[in-house]
Amino acid sequence: MAIQTKDIGTISAKWSTRAQAAGPDYTAGVKAPRNDWAQNTTAAASAWQQGVSDAMSNGRFARGVSAAGTAKWQNGAINKGATRYPQGVAGGQTAYSNGFAPYLQVIASLNLPARGPRGSASNGQRSQAVADALHQKKVNG
Repeated sequence: MAIQTKDIGTISAKWSTRAQAAGPDYTAGVKAPRNDWAQNTTAAASAWQQGVSDAMSNGRFARGVSAAGTAKWQNGAINKGATRYPQGVAGGQTAYSNGFAPYLQVIASLNLPARGPRGSASNGQRSQAVADALHQKKVNG
């Protein structure tokens, strides 16, 4: 005998209604997790790497992208992302400042070679000096 289920419209409407009302539960869970997020995430690094590797080697990532398609991405970006982006940027200003400040210090401390005429190799050297210094900061802290 087949399993009796509700129709997908009823199920998805209930999911949406209940999930939208769960904001306070979400916040409470973030504030008081049962386990430390950073510790558990760090401990799971090898499992993450294996999962990504498996998905890549089996073509699941590409199949998922193809199944979703550009239209789904655009719809989500326009109807969700665009409305959330300004609030997210405002909320992330301090983190942006803290994250970028060390790199800005590196840039400000550089003494670049003199600028040459357009197309000059010395201009490429200026760019390379900035790129090298920023890369060193990134990999060495």
